[in-house]
Amino acid sequence: MHVLVIGAAGMVGRKLVGALIQSPTLLGEEIDRLTLADIVAPESPAFAGRVDSVATDLSDEGAAAALVATRPDMIFHLAAIVSGEAEADFEKGYRVNLDGTRELFEAIRRESAQSPYCPKLVFTSSIAVFGEPLPPTIDDTHGLTPLTSYGTQKAIGELLLADYSRRGFLDGIGIRLPTIVIRPGKPNKAASGFFSGILREPLAGMEAVLPVSEDVRHWFASPRAAVRFLLHAAEIDTAPLGARRSMTMPGLAATVGEEIEALRRVAGDKAVKLIRREPDPTIVKIVSGWPQNFDPRRALALGFEAEKSFDEIIKAHIEDELGQG
Repeated sequence: MHVLVIGAAGMVGRKLVGALIQSPTLLGEEIDRLTLADIVAPESPAFAGRVDSVATDLSDEGAAAALVATRPDMIFHLAAIVSGEAEADFEKGYRVNLDGTRELFEAIRRESAQSPYCPKLVFTSSIAVFGEPLPPTIDDTHGLTPLTSYGTQKAIGELLLADYSRRGFLDGIGIRLPTIVIRPGKPNKAASGFFSGILREPLAGMEAVLPVSEDVRHWFASPRAAVRFLLHAAEIDTAPLGARRSMTMPGLAATVGEEIEALRRVAGDKAVKLIRREPDPTIVKIVSGWPQNFDPRRALALGFEAEKSFDEIIKAHIEDELGQG
């Protein structure tokens, strides 16, 4: 099996590739070829089969066609710029998050016109496709009402995924990821980045800035869970999905205050004291329109699973990133 990972240099992409190498089978077939693509060439891992590392921009003319010409059997489409950057740079957000996705889907359609070809495709969407007015708990029947450019781009991607699947050009499944915490490494431009920062930095003995109030509630899952979602999505039969090809993944609804209390339980008061309150009106405005809780029964019925407590999420970060497991 040939697997293409687009966005393989990102945090979730790297962890997904690591998981594929550790257990190189999907749908009962052995993975013998990996193509790893991103805006910068992903690091080529040690792998028994063939590995191609490609630096490319899906929105460039011919870039998607070149990737699809190798006819990968499984495609993971993770590539995107994050919410804060998409909001700050309107043109870049639509070029990368929308035009790149459309170029990929069109490349697959054109390839299938040459001779039969219908790859399985897992598309990472986001809970940002929902915005006010919102019910207290959102299920998969709720309409898409994004209030940011990023959410709009992901919502359009979901609609395209459903239509191209309906027409038989690809076999797509979209997974709306919760906000992933704790993200390792340096802070990025995501508006949600502080959710990780107020845990990651104190765990490393560094000060963190909290730009919103502690009563802000959100929907979370760990990087471990994100990788599990992707792998499970690749394995399941999409027939039961019908026309609704995208669904919200399981997660944990928690307030910022509950995050902080979990940090206190795991790492003590010393870590909590490193959090500095500094309200940011821009972040406050963006976050205020985000959903707070979900009913992921559809995904749960299909076997998707996430953490049950924030303590689990913090301990997973300590084990995976700080080597203290």
